[in-house]
Amino acid sequence: MQPGAEQIAADVRLALQEDVGSGDLTAALVPPGIAEARILCRQQAVLSGIPWAEEVFAQVDATVDLFWHLSDGDQMEQGQVLCEIHGEAASILTAERAALNFLQTLSATATSTAAYVKAVAGTGVKILDTRKTLPGLRMAQKYAVTCGGGVNHRIGLHDMVLIKENHIAAAGSITAVLRKAADLYDGIPVEIEVESLAQLQEALEAGARRVLLDNFGLEALEQAVALNAGRARLEASGGVDYDTVAAIAATGVDDISVGALTKNVAAVDFSLLFA
Repeated sequence: MQPGAEQIAADVRLALQEDVGSGDLTAALVPPGIAEARILCRQQAVLSGIPWAEEVFAQVDATVDLFWHLSDGDQMEQGQVLCEIHGEAASILTAERAALNFLQTLSATATSTAAYVKAVAGTGVKILDTRKTLPGLRMAQKYAVTCGGGVNHRIGLHDMVLIKENHIAAAGSITAVLRKAADLYDGIPVEIEVESLAQLQEALEAGARRVLLDNFGLEALEQAVALNAGRARLEASGGVDYDTVAAIAATGVDDISVGALTKNVAAVDFSLLFA
């Protein structure tokens, strides 16, 4: 799921506005002339963010040319050159930081996602993202999740109904809130969060077709899978990290959502160097 050109351009305009502002003061120190540069990765990682990096250079100076040796979703090795750049030296330097910021952040999300996906390989379980994204970069990070082999959950509050504990409390019961959702949202996916096997039973009896099991232990997850008997799609959430995700997948749930994919971002180390 790659965002459209307008979304990417808007992301980049904001990044350049906060970095370049009214102008790059150091650009005047750089003699005019064409330079050759390259972007390299200093660690093993999964690449993501090429469309944003390209847009940064295009907005700074459309005459700068980028030649990529890898594609988004590719594995990068330590010290590998992934892009060669040809253009005005001052323009390359003005664009450098914003382009690398996109690459380091989105590649971090893709790399983390790929590690979770690898941990559950062979189980059929899908690794899902959440709405716990960096402000202003939701679509970019959602794209990065797909570069790492993960699957996008809902984009926001507008495209799917996720009924949580406070919605249930306000509506009076699981049954009541599911009935209201069915009346209001024909054709829109509806998921309900439950915190116990009793709540799961009520949700299933009320016709739930997608259920989020919130902070269930492994034994409770296995019991939930047995109780469900294939009636609804089950998503495990809470308490998920690299050490626990394989065991959670082994319980038989369908999906595991991981907020850490997008909120716990450990930037990938990139450098731009002149030849």
